[in-house]
Amino acid sequence: SNLSLPSRVRLSGVPGASRIVYGGNGHLLMAEQAGHIEFTGLVFDGPNRWMGDYAQGLLDLRRVAHLVIDNCQISGSGKSGLALEHASGRIGRSEISGAADAGIYSVEAAGLEISGNTVSDCANGGILVHRWQAAEDGTIVSGNRVERIQARSGGTGQNGNGINAFRAGNVVISGNIVSDCAFSAIRANSASNLHITGNTCSRSGETALYSEFSFEGAIVSNNIVDGAANGISIVNFNEGGRMGVCSGNIVRNLSTSGPYPADAPGFGVGISVEADTTVSGNVVENAPLYGMYIGWGPFMRNVVATANIIRKAGTGIAVTVVEGAGTAVISDNVIDGAQYGAIVGHRWAEPVTGDLASSGNAGYAHLTVERNHVS
Repeated sequence: SNLSLPSRVRLSGVPGASRIVYGGNGHLLMAEQAGHIEFTGLVFDGPNRWMGDYAQGLLDLRRVAHLVIDNCQISGSGKSGLALEHASGRIGRSEISGAADAGIYSVEAAGLEISGNTVSDCANGGILVHRWQAAEDGTIVSGNRVERIQARSGGTGQNGNGINAFRAGNVVISGNIVSDCAFSAIRANSASNLHITGNTCSRSGETALYSEFSFEGAIVSNNIVDGAANGISIVNFNEGGRMGVCSGNIVRNLSTSGPYPADAPGFGVGISVEADTTVSGNVVENAPLYGMYIGWGPFMRNVVATANIIRKAGTGIAVTVVEGAGTAVISDNVIDGAQYGAIVGHRWAEPVTGDLASSGNAGYAHLTVERNHVS
């Protein structure tokens, strides 16, 4: 217990056999203002013991100029498994499980790579990339498996996410397999210039892929979402959230039930977008409420939705027709088996037009609706 690391340290062991077990009464390993810290082939076990209020994780490493954690196991932390502050370096090929808070929590990173890890069975979060104020972060989160993440501390989205970027700009989240998270597989809040690409997301409790609040610039492409309350949301123009590309995704098997009573319009939406965003080449199947929702009230600007396939939806595409809403182009989509209409104008959650797929823009000058195929 209560070990403080020197500025430069390298600890290595026999993978799976060399164990460092936390004895209680404070913290296990802490570092502050370190030049180089490297752990390889070690097991860090915190058998769910109490940790001091000052400690953020079983490994609590702050202001580390070069960090390497490779082929390690971190299990049973009474707080986060690995807590980093102002860290640069890489975390790879490691297993983090059973943390009472998050598996990996990084704040104010500079050039961090988190790749090839397995993060599982954590109480509040998987991999968290946060900043205290919105700024460039540049963390790469790739090729990880994240599974069975709970939201034990409650809330409506701050906990229970597999991978979460908060205020962190220039983050790449790619090629991860994320399953069975209480809220989102991947959730980004106020995270600009964001890549969410090539991830596989199964059985998310709420919105599987979420880019929200005051972000500018999000690419959400080539992901698979199978099982969620909502599929992909690139929203919150009311908070300044804008500029996105949503392309080449498969979104299917959505549910109308979520982890809390839903605000309007409810759960069961395939893809939601609001401002300065293109939505193209996606396939949405089994979205019980809307295959796609474009805008919300007056909050819509410069949206293009083309060449998407929507099958078996409640309403194929819902688009806002509230006064003050900006331009939307909805064209060349294939909509098959939409129960309540292929393309329907809405005032918030209320449908107020007939099927625009057959009638055109119905006098709403901000809409262009053409060449959609309905069956």
